[in-house]
Amino acid sequence: MLPHRIVRTLLFAGAAGLLASAAQARDVAADKRAIDAGLDRGYAHLDALYKDIHQHPELALQETRTAAILAKEMKALGFEVTERFGGTGIVAIYKNGAGPLVLVRTELDALPMEEKTGLPYASHVVADYRGKPTPADHSCGHDIHMAAWIGTAQQLVAMKSQWKGTLMFIGQPAEETTEGARAMIAAGLFERFGKPDYGFALHVESQAAGTVTYRPGANSSASDSLEITFHGRGAHGSTPELSIDPVIEAARFTMDVQTVVSREKDAAAFGVITVGSIQSGSAGNIIPDTAVLRGTIRSFDPAVREKLLEGIRRTANAVAAMSAAPPPEVKLEVGGRAVVNDAALTARIDPVFKAAFGDKAIHQPEPGRPSEDYSEFVIAGMPHSLFFAIGGYDPKTIAAAEARGERVPGNHNPYFAPAPEPAIRTGVEAMTLAVLNVMGS
Repeated sequence: MLPHRIVRTLLFAGAAGLLASAAQARDVAADKRAIDAGLDRGYAHLDALYKDIHQHPELALQETRTAAILAKEMKALGFEVTERFGGTGIVAIYKNGAGPLVLVRTELDALPMEEKTGLPYASHVVADYRGKPTPADHSCGHDIHMAAWIGTAQQLVAMKSQWKGTLMFIGQPAEETTEGARAMIAAGLFERFGKPDYGFALHVESQAAGTVTYRPGANSSASDSLEITFHGRGAHGSTPELSIDPVIEAARFTMDVQTVVSREKDAAAFGVITVGSIQSGSAGNIIPDTAVLRGTIRSFDPAVREKLLEGIRRTANAVAAMSAAPPPEVKLEVGGRAVVNDAALTARIDPVFKAAFGDKAIHQPEPGRPSEDYSEFVIAGMPHSLFFAIGGYDPKTIAAAEARGERVPGNHNPYFAPAPEPAIRTGVEAMTLAVLNVMGS
């Protein structure tokens, strides 16, 4: 008798093969021609929508204008739209006979950072972030996602004679703070609208436009956030001997905690601790009494994650002890958990993407390092799910950067500037083809 592990592997491989064969039931080339024809007629509207959203970014849980724009678009297409769900989220439902329930998600929020692209439609918005006026920018690409989301809905409605079932289009707030998906689930998303049979989401990246990348299994990292308040004793800058300097504590922690990554973790296992913010003091000649440090922790493996979290706690307390300071306040919060793509669904969509995009349909060899709270929908009971990436840059722009020995700006960079038309078109093509495959009649 074969071991159970081998039997499970063979059964799984067989199921994946059957699903992959099912992918050939549709004429992908014909579907793509129909989608492209629809985009030729309607792309100008998507471009204007994208640029409007890009110019008016809204931060997490503040996305009222953005949500209202998307809700209006979906209502015009015939979707039943529920607004302010889980905060500023929207749920748009389109019923088209008996068939599977399919979720398609986009994010709504932008990042608290200044845009430096110089584009004619660049953001100059200043928003409230943690009580302070802060520039806002769609430097993660959620504006591309929203335009592709609307474009996909347009194409599916136009092609409704070719599929059956129910579409559940989710406009999710607060992805950047990893609050939005959990908020929508806690508000009863699946209880009220049904648990999806399939789910899809995409992300634009700094690859060549026209590419689609995907992989079975783990697709992104788990993320946790850290906030440490170091306490000291304030003094005049000329009398440091009278102080306990929390700035020194924060600086020492920032350096010392990296030895947890370089000396305690398996060197072959992915794990990152990044300090992105140290805030302390009000003037150069005053030693303050507190310093607040914020950062992020990324990992794939749960054991690595626990090692990093334990190392952060230990290092923070050791740094305070070295300075004869009071114990620090260490807050470690769970963020987005790793997105895991269903292997069978990935195998089913793989030939679709290959037929549509040829050698630009690329198997991603390793999980991506950024995190995504789309994982919360999967964990809540939507295992048949695929999260994939699309390229955002004109290949000529990438080639020019490489000729200079540089790389094009990536996500979360103030100069991140994907080319809208190829990126949005690719997103609409790929997402529409994937949904048609699981819903096609």
